[in-house]
Amino acid sequence: MKNLNFAAELHLKLGAPANSTVESLRLLRAFLKLAPRQRFEVIKLVEDLVTDETLPELPVS
Repeated sequence: MKNLNFAAELHLKLGAPANSTVESLRLLRAFLKLAPRQRFEVIKLVEDLVTDETLPELPVS
């Protein structure tokens, strides 16, 4: 941040953010830098992963 006083005030009021919050913001920033087509592909990949994980497992026999 350019204004260190503002950052220091936020830190005093809110405390340090959790590591997961910082990582989420880094991923969001990286996602926004992608071209629209790449964003679509990432969203599709995540949707496919979620769908695959929530399907009931069929018996192997």
